[in-house]
Amino acid sequence: MLSTVSAALLVVLGLLLPAGMWASGVDLPIPEGVLPPEIPADNPLTAEKVALGRRLFFDKRLSRDDTVSCATCHDPRHAFVDPRGTPTSAGVGGARGVRNAPTVLDAAFLAAQFWDGRAETLEAQAAQPILNPVEMAMPDAASLAQKLRALPGYPDLFRRAFGDRGIRLQTVAQAIASFERTLISLDAPIDRFLKGDRDALSPAAQRVWKLFNGKARCNSCHGYVAALPVFTDDAYHNIGVAAKDVRFRELARQVEHSPESLARLSHEPGIHQLGRFLVSRKTRDLGAFKTPQLRNVARTAPYMHDGSEATLADVIEFYDRGGNPNPWLDGGIRPLGLLPREKADLVALLESFTSADLDRFEDLAPKHP
Repeated sequence: MLSTVSAALLVVLGLLLPAGMWASGVDLPIPEGVLPPEIPADNPLTAEKVALGRRLFFDKRLSRDDTVSCATCHDPRHAFVDPRGTPTSAGVGGARGVRNAPTVLDAAFLAAQFWDGRAETLEAQAAQPILNPVEMAMPDAASLAQKLRALPGYPDLFRRAFGDRGIRLQTVAQAIASFERTLISLDAPIDRFLKGDRDALSPAAQRVWKLFNGKARCNSCHGYVAALPVFTDDAYHNIGVAAKDVRFRELARQVEHSPESLARLSHEPGIHQLGRFLVSRKTRDLGAFKTPQLRNVARTAPYMHDGSEATLADVIEFYDRGGNPNPWLDGGIRPLGLLPREKADLVALLESFTSADLDRFEDLAPKHP
């Protein structure tokens, strides 16, 4: 954990909430030197919220027909991604989404949530799938609250966590977000190597780290920052994934005056490929999607925002050829000229990003809802 002096300094700098706002009973497994995740002032972390959020995360009754929970697409036994391995996930009634479900592990460190960054906090993210018609499909916030109030146990758990604020979509999202902030996994061979343990990686893997930061240009978007080691620039790039048969200009005109909410537009076939543009409405963001983190990446297949690349080897081939050309292709995307051996070595290096403690998450599901 951070030293008392370091934590106090970060409070002064406005990077952390005062220590008293963290509350007792919650121990975040954060290594020395890593900045703790930001916690909203209106949702201080408490043991009661974490316990409630854990129960909600695994409860399929948050969906319209009691078939889909958060864990359905973010299974702790599979590094918190969809265990079905399909490019995109199926929700209530088999409705198929259009974007790949990313891992929830270490999401607390990200600047924004969803592939287009439309949710600035974990709280904002947690609320959306519950009401989304192709995910959990609850008709509205009132229906959710009414359903939970009628379920044994929940009224008392919400009272303990939120006092007289009661059961509502906002407190449901705050509880789930509190639980998700505890899902931290920062203990992989790559971490030990970068902290000075030269035996954590083989000599060959150490050479590949130089390739990662050199010829392969992975660090252009996935660079290492010791205080925030999730290997993402948290920015949005058009790398050509969305450029297959997509007419960006035509789609952009369709949404210019659309009355649909941002959450619904992000699931509209075709339109969803506009990516960050749906949020920013800036031409430079056409077809741009958030750089994903690389932690535990060998366990989170398939890849890209649409799940279109099945393996890490496929991802490296995609980058090696320079993505898919389109007028808004990010300037940093270009053919790399990697040798077959270099490609294989990069896959092996990325496997060293897998944390050694993933098995501690496998028994998180409550025995009873």
